[in-house]
Amino acid sequence: MKGPRLSSALRTQVCDILGIRYPIIQTGMGWVATPELVAAASNAGAIGFLAAATLAPDAVAAEILKVKQLTDRPFGVNFLMDAPGAEIITDAIIQHRVRAAGYNRAPSRELIERLKQAGVVCVPTCGAIKHAVKAERLGADLIIVQGGEGGGHTGNVPTSLLVPGCVDAVEVPIVAAGGFRDGRGLVAALAFGAQGIAMGTRFLLTRESPVPERTSERYLRAELADVLVTPEIDGLPQRVLRNELIAKLEHAGSATRLLRALRSALQYRRATGAALSELLRSGLAMRRSEGLTRAQMLMAANAPMLARKAMLDGDPVNGYLPSGSVAGMIDDRPGCAELVEAIVNEAEQTLKALTH
Repeated sequence: MKGPRLSSALRTQVCDILGIRYPIIQTGMGWVATPELVAAASNAGAIGFLAAATLAPDAVAAEILKVKQLTDRPFGVNFLMDAPGAEIITDAIIQHRVRAAGYNRAPSRELIERLKQAGVVCVPTCGAIKHAVKAERLGADLIIVQGGEGGGHTGNVPTSLLVPGCVDAVEVPIVAAGGFRDGRGLVAALAFGAQGIAMGTRFLLTRESPVPERTSERYLRAELADVLVTPEIDGLPQRVLRNELIAKLEHAGSATRLLRALRSALQYRRATGAALSELLRSGLAMRRSEGLTRAQMLMAANAPMLARKAMLDGDPVNGYLPSGSVAGMIDDRPGCAELVEAIVNEAEQTLKALTH
């Protein structure tokens, strides 16, 4: 692949482990990280992760093949190891020689071992130092560490504190996530001790992203004050854009929330093809791993289906808008190639300015 000659600081272990040109990861956002976006990110010299958590497990292999038709560059697949069909997705990743597997909650020692034996790079996402330590112990090859500025489920420790803490706690390379959008951020992440950055919201707002225009306009109009953390969607803290749905949920009673959660669970079952017994087992596993109450376990079905309304159906009023804080700083929708090139060029200029 042609491109600017990189300074040694930008050629990190992450590039070597994943076989990519630039230390930039496009995260596996549900309903958003489609084959088209994944391939565009990988073709640009970064690496894209296909979102399998919102696909029927039997459909993942076909989506992997779509990515392969669009790029010959390395890419990854992101999935939930405690969700129904995780074994099927693992089989597809191995069979089709996908470069990397991403995962987060309730990592399975058995599935990780299968992936590693097949030569798949294991890339968990963690939001706490203790989780990074456990991820390394279970076999992670590199770890994405998401600080509180990240979109979707998030913690309250800023990226600037969490990343250095994880770098000091583990031996494997760390990729910083939460609040990144440009070359200055990439250089800052390297200064924290990370060896790359992972971005969700910034790639969500690219031309290859499938997000409908009506929804993307809400992101592009957002200011920093419009991004907030709320537990109203599924009982766990999530960073989102404030919209009409959030206002409605904040004033809803428990009965209304329960009815909405049950409706979402049935919709999720239809979307993924999971049996009710599988959903129950998955919910109980998540309850154990996340320490959820019964009410929170029921509410967990809300997140993927309410996100689908906005990200797939183009309804930013009745769907929810997962978002990193950085959405308040983004006002354009470039192509992936243009975005990655701009990030790398700005990082090079920033490094030069720091050394002269």
